[in-house]
Amino acid sequence: MNANAHDAPGLILLVRKPGKDPALLHTGLASLEHRLAIGPHTTFNTGSVAKQITARLVMLAARDGLFALSQKAAELLPRLEISDVTVAELVTHQSGIRDAESLLSLTGFRDLDHYTADDLRTLAYRQHQRAVPEGHFLYSNTNYLLLTEILETVHRTTLADLARRHLFGALGMNDTYFKADPRHVIPGAAAAYQAAPHGWQHTEAPVTLPGPGSLWTTVGDLDRWLAHLHQEWQQEHRLPGQDALGYQLSNHQPYLYGPGLYGDTRPGRTAVFHYGHEQGFSAATHLDATGLRLICLSNNADIAADQVTAVLLRELREHPDLDPRDLLPRVAAVQREPKAVVRRQDAMGVESPHIELGTYTCDQAPGSLRLTRSAGTLHLWRRGTRDQLTQAGLTTYTGDGYTLTLNGIADQADRFTLGLDRAPGLTYTRR
Repeated sequence: MNANAHDAPGLILLVRKPGKDPALLHTGLASLEHRLAIGPHTTFNTGSVAKQITARLVMLAARDGLFALSQKAAELLPRLEISDVTVAELVTHQSGIRDAESLLSLTGFRDLDHYTADDLRTLAYRQHQRAVPEGHFLYSNTNYLLLTEILETVHRTTLADLARRHLFGALGMNDTYFKADPRHVIPGAAAAYQAAPHGWQHTEAPVTLPGPGSLWTTVGDLDRWLAHLHQEWQQEHRLPGQDALGYQLSNHQPYLYGPGLYGDTRPGRTAVFHYGHEQGFSAATHLDATGLRLICLSNNADIAADQVTAVLLRELREHPDLDPRDLLPRVAAVQREPKAVVRRQDAMGVESPHIELGTYTCDQAPGSLRLTRSAGTLHLWRRGTRDQLTQAGLTTYTGDGYTLTLNGIADQADRFTLGLDRAPGLTYTRR
């Protein structure tokens, strides 16, 4: 099925019931500039959906004796200071290593600033203790950057080459690529867009992070991958990969997390899935124990693939005999929930007088942060921009995706703790 949208980015959606031909919808444009429609051969950036591929390569390397999943990661990464983290804990987000992209955001990086995977690994190597207790889940893209470094070290080649030789070639995934350099050209690639006041604007940034993201693929190749997963699932009679690596508690109950996959073990809902959001793209893959496969890829920042998939799954559960083709046009119109407005201004636009409270640094994060007070309101500054904080308690304030806790009243505080969603427990002291 193909619903044409002549002036907007869109999505492609595949639903394959066990033993049935796939139902397919593609709507919208892959390139607004060239008026190219999205189709079955359009490649999308799938973001964190890539983790299941990286995890599979890790498990294959462990099977071949190149390292053990129980081995200390520091034995393979000499620069890693947290010495008790295992390879398996990196895979299942149990390492407690903070997300380096979150740390980098503290420096005030802007949308078009370029940073590399090595920049982020360097931030990981500044961490000297777990941010959460051992055995606790902390979703962090840095785990998969470190796994990529391990793979490339023991194999002495790139992740892209490994994936092509050990997975993509064998499975016929000929339109799937790890993009290691933002200058690389991906055949059939869609561009991603978000709505702007006077039309559309590009959302891609000059960043590629092989391992946790930057997997470009088509809906057909992902269907081949999920078919392969289901075949193994039928042989093992457990969640995919569970014989080699146990699934652990995750941040989304009741779901577990295993080899780059969330697992749902509830009776009647047993499934594995993952979502990805990357620079305006979004992706979702879902495979249940019966073989039902759902894949959604979007290049419209206002259409979230995970939300589309959730709606479709709910409809299929409530109406199991319904033809998916009757549902596709409706779920394709699901829009992302609007984001909260962030109260942030450039320094040049600041007009109210600010009282300087201090400049603060943290030994596990780059750069410095400033606190000021203006008209009774606290502001956090990072590289020329400021966040207006909201007071949530006597010494606790909230910003966009973080909580700031002072060690006293604001005018006298000599340190504070910053807790980002994926990088908690950062202690900043007055310089």
